[in-house]
Amino acid sequence: MSGGVDSSAVAAMLVQSGFPVVGLTMQLWNQRRLPELDRDGTRGQRCCSLDDVYDAKRVAQHLGMPHYVVNYEQRFEETVVQPFVEDYLAGRTPIPCTLCNNHVKFDPLLVTSRQIGAGRLATGHYARIRRDETTGRYELLRAVDGAKDQTYFLFGLTQEQMSRTDFPLGELNKIAVREIAREAALPVAEKPESQEICFVPSGTYVQFIEAYLGERGEAIPQEEGDLVMTSGEVIGRHHGVHHYTIGQRKGLGIAAGRPLYVVELDHTANRVVVGDDGELRSESCDVHDVNWISVAVLEAPVRATVKIRHRHEPAAATVEPIGATSARVKFDAPQRAITPGQAAVFYTGDIVLGGGWIR
Repeated sequence: MSGGVDSSAVAAMLVQSGFPVVGLTMQLWNQRRLPELDRDGTRGQRCCSLDDVYDAKRVAQHLGMPHYVVNYEQRFEETVVQPFVEDYLAGRTPIPCTLCNNHVKFDPLLVTSRQIGAGRLATGHYARIRRDETTGRYELLRAVDGAKDQTYFLFGLTQEQMSRTDFPLGELNKIAVREIAREAALPVAEKPESQEICFVPSGTYVQFIEAYLGERGEAIPQEEGDLVMTSGEVIGRHHGVHHYTIGQRKGLGIAAGRPLYVVELDHTANRVVVGDDGELRSESCDVHDVNWISVAVLEAPVRATVKIRHRHEPAAATVEPIGATSARVKFDAPQRAITPGQAAVFYTGDIVLGGGWIR
């Protein structure tokens, strides 16, 4: 229970169905850390804030169900926050919500639920799970509400995790979920959604990285380097690779007379490479640490549609296996801003074939 309307509506649905339900809220990040980042008072407006914990408890009390807060701060920092910082410093663009799903929400939370005697874990994610009776494998499917679908962030789910997990909102849209919350008179029925990363206020990830390193007594990377064209021509200086992301146009500090975009972050040579929009487009990418879902392992090339970021329209491609946990994606048409550190998730229709991290 995050304290938001989605997981609260799920709790109401399960209680109304007669199930014995226990609410668990994860304490992931000490919101009092790095107070210098809270200049605009947004600390309480982020996902997983202390106010959200109180909201979850209020919902549980309203529904007459037990509620517990489970402290996963150390695991969250080790498996989500530290990799987030390391990835940016290495010129990659991480997805902390996927890391949280992979290493926190569907790992220790399932263990905790079993320890308190719960047979299943239900969450407010917009996705669907079903079992293929022919193969015996559990499948992950897109939500009916395509605008809310969250399967892109859930590609790391294992068969064992899916066998014990329910996504009651997978068949619903947001309007229906709001109505369920209103009909149950939940105190969060009109609560707005949070879009921020829970430990990064106002999306200012560069300031977070520098404050986090400063808190740990580690050197803050401020090493300048060359800003170069794809031809190798030096056209300026950058202020640290972690200040840039693939596809970035604004904030380059150069006047070239035409739009230029970041097309590569070369951490080894400490260079930021820029080019025209056409140079942002690639026909293929390699993906590592692939988790196959609908199949045990991919043994031959397969046609699929592939998402390379959350808001990306899945593009037609051929996915070729490279060993058991790597793959090469060859798109029918070049795709814009394929970014190392982001995920590539493979779909066959509504079914998630698998997914992994863009190398």
